Amino acid sequence: MVGYKEVVPRRPMTRRVTLEEVARAAGVSRATVSRVVNGVASVDENIRHAVEEAISDTGYLPNLAARSLVTRRADAVALVLPDEDRVLGDPFFGRVVRGVMTVTAPAGLHLVLTTTGVGTGEQVVSDLSRGRLDGVILIHTSRNDPLPGRLVDGHHPVVLSARPPSPLPITYVDVHQISGAALAAQHLRHVGRTRLATIAGPQDTPAGQDRLRGFLAAAGTGTPWADGDFTMAGGETAMTRLLADHPGVDGVFVASDLMARGALPVLRRAGRRVPEDVAVVGFDDSSAALDCDPPLTTVRQPTEDMAAEMARLLVRQIEHPDTPVAAVIFQPTLVVRHST
Repeated sequence: MVGYKEVVPRRPMTRRVTLEEVARAAGVSRATVSRVVNGVASVDENIRHAVEEAISDTGYLPNLAARSLVTRRADAVALVLPDEDRVLGDPFFGRVVRGVMTVTAPAGLHLVLTTTGVGTGEQVVSDLSRGRLDGVILIHTSRNDPLPGRLVDGHHPVVLSARPPSPLPITYVDVHQISGAALAAQHLRHVGRTRLATIAGPQDTPAGQDRLRGFLAAAGTGTPWADGDFTMAGGETAMTRLLADHPGVDGVFVASDLMARGALPVLRRAGRRVPEDVAVVGFDDSSAALDCDPPLTTVRQPTEDMAAEMARLLVRQIEHPDTPVAAVIFQPTLVVRHST
């Protein structure tokens, strides 16, 4: 039997458009096109626009390796998330990634995802110093994390996702955590609850501290609270402890939706109906709020918008290293559902 070999037609090779062809289409010199491609700021805006149109019309793709030699940029930024267990279990972080990518992808920046752990800080600093990264977005650092300070000291482009745990000249984006927690207290009072309590976030993070501070300021400094860790299991443990110590509570602010999802079954097992016996308010307005039974009233922070702003601020630092430190604070809103 004569064997055979399947012949697969070769795809025609696509010819790479050259800088000269873009220059002819735009009516400018090759050098001008090169300056636009490499992001030189001194190019006249009208000329830049003409070149960008010619690039789009011709389908020109820059040689990124050659461009990096000119610009000394890696066209890559790191997004440093908390430990892997938290990232995989909390829908908040997926929203952060989506928001960041709405900026980095159109800007031609590769997004490198990493989680905190042994050696993460060393690797990030090394990659920045060696030119493998252009900048870093840090999510939820703890009070004892030395990485923000190291990045500031090294004059690296960096944006933090919350106010720094200690005074530091670093650009950050945050929601007004204190007023968000106050919204929760005010709403619980509005629906007639008088014996309030809260499950707080971890007190080594600014978000955990500020949400507790804001709620206690509005509800009263003697209001009972139990500390959690922004996880479902943490919410379950804290609610169990809170009910044991304060069985008469009739309104609870839980400092994250994921913790609230863990807390609600504890109330159910204790024979406490939500919202008839205990009204519950969360924080984040993540998908976890809709997975709750009943659907959770929560304080909304515009996570995707905040993440996109972090990416924009980072790109600005990369392109203009003398950009001053900035703080951008978003305002929270209350989303009322069936848990109150």
